[in-house]
Amino acid sequence: MWSLVALFVSTQTVAQPRHFKRADFQTTTPMVHDPVMALEDSTWHIFATGMGIQQMTSKDRKTWTVKADPVMTVIPKWAHDSVPGFTHHVWAPDVIRWHNRWWMAYSCSTFGRNGSAIGLLSTRSLASGLWDDEGCIVCSHEGRDNWNAIDPNFVIDDQDQPWLVWGSFWDGIQLVRLDTTMHIAAGEKPRTIARRFNLTDPDGKKALSVNPNPPKNPTSDFAGPNAIEAPFIFKHDGWYYLFVSWDYCCQGAKSNYRVAVGRSRSVEGPFLDPEGKDMRDGGGKIFLEGDKKEYEAAGHCAAYHLDGQDIFICHGYSVAQQGASVLIQRPISWTSDGWPKL
Repeated sequence: MWSLVALFVSTQTVAQPRHFKRADFQTTTPMVHDPVMALEDSTWHIFATGMGIQQMTSKDRKTWTVKADPVMTVIPKWAHDSVPGFTHHVWAPDVIRWHNRWWMAYSCSTFGRNGSAIGLLSTRSLASGLWDDEGCIVCSHEGRDNWNAIDPNFVIDDQDQPWLVWGSFWDGIQLVRLDTTMHIAAGEKPRTIARRFNLTDPDGKKALSVNPNPPKNPTSDFAGPNAIEAPFIFKHDGWYYLFVSWDYCCQGAKSNYRVAVGRSRSVEGPFLDPEGKDMRDGGGKIFLEGDKKEYEAAGHCAAYHLDGQDIFICHGYSVAQQGASVLIQRPISWTSDGWPKL
């Protein structure tokens, strides 16, 4: 059944007029949003937010071939059924190779609401373009969950145990243990590992006395003041580094996105900044922000050790291109006390 699903997903077209055929094209300045990266057989792959998930490839990480066809030319019916208002614009994928298979998580949502779902695909080879629909990993429902099931990132710990981290606004960044099928393990429940503002005490009661005047969210009447999203956990030298994006994306030149980081010896946290402040209580060290010369703002990052180097990627809102969202790639170096820098 799964191979038939993969063939169907990979060969059908979605909402394209029959007389119109887009073509692949090459560029050295690809426009992307929420990029992630993979390396397979000397070919670099980037996947990003787009209609059915944008994809591009490169042999040198300089010139990119942007593919006309998306990863998903058919959106699974369960996604439309699970997320009211969702159509084909798929957000913030993540991709990882684990146990001889590539796994891709992706986000189905609508802006400013937390009726959302994270779906799962798998394939033996990125080059094949054939993906199996593995269903849903996790859903969030308005009025039930105080978190948003978007912006997934897979993490494999030192015991070869897979985890999923995700989140955007509401009560911040969530973490849960997965099973060997990359779905939530039996009995596991999400836990919060990072916020901008801690609005609850340890007993789950409201603690507005801690934050009596949290800022108003200018983009959503529902999402609350926790302007934190897009988690990515990167392992280095015995530490787990949690990168997150603070503030607001998706407003072109008016965006004020920036990246913060904390670290922990355990994938479960607590993640602390250099001053020892817990990221659950607003901690985090600023790692990257717009310089107002080349980029107005930058965020939704990923970090990798690939081809013998530590690589940081994200999207930045280009000053020269009036706020267009373009790919940023930078090497990561490390301070003497073990903090990443660009």
